[in-house]
Amino acid sequence: MCKPIRCPAVTEPAFLEAIRSSYDTVAEDYAKLVTTLFAQEPLGRAMLSAFAEIVHAGGGGLVADVGCGPGHVTEHLAALGLDAFGIDLSPRMVEIAARTYPERRFEVGSMTALDLPDGQLAGIVAWWSILHTPPESLPVVFAEFHRTLAPGGHLVLGFHVGDEHLRPETSYGHPVSYDAYLLQPDLVEKLLTEAGFAVTARLHADGQKWPQACLLAHTYADD
Repeated sequence: MCKPIRCPAVTEPAFLEAIRSSYDTVAEDYAKLVTTLFAQEPLGRAMLSAFAEIVHAGGGGLVADVGCGPGHVTEHLAALGLDAFGIDLSPRMVEIAARTYPERRFEVGSMTALDLPDGQLAGIVAWWSILHTPPESLPVVFAEFHRTLAPGGHLVLGFHVGDEHLRPETSYGHPVSYDAYLLQPDLVEKLLTEAGFAVTARLHADGQKWPQACLLAHTYADD
């Protein structure tokens, strides 16, 4: 065992701090905007409804809304009858979510290292929340999703489509320091498959800013 003075400090990836600090900054204005946009996404809500029906058909169970932001999707999942709770990297977002939906559970956490036991979840929703994750870090995220889902558990993943790596200086009227990554559905499906998922449905739709895609997937029952 190395001496404490020589042991390297455990640090999180730099991109996580950029996401956290940026969303803490934009949280109030972001919350006002995205709840309105969500109401204008019938196809996305239809995919969430299908996800909820599939989870119920499998016997139900705990569902994590990972990257929940201000909690509107968590609340929508609960309205669909799911036992849903939210996780977000930004403490300010979690504060807003808990204030807005006090009957729901929200906690601070990172999708790169979920503070959840193996196999606890019946479902995971990641709704536009991988936008700021570098593509090379997605295998880590998808491995965490797979680890925390029960065998036969379900995932619905929404993301923005394209090939661009963006570095905005401002967003929602505030300075930000995160990067954004548009992804091709074939790449995301490949990475999910490599992480042990079976992708069962794909949805492509126009978005307010960029094209959008949603993938439904599940872990294997004999995992």
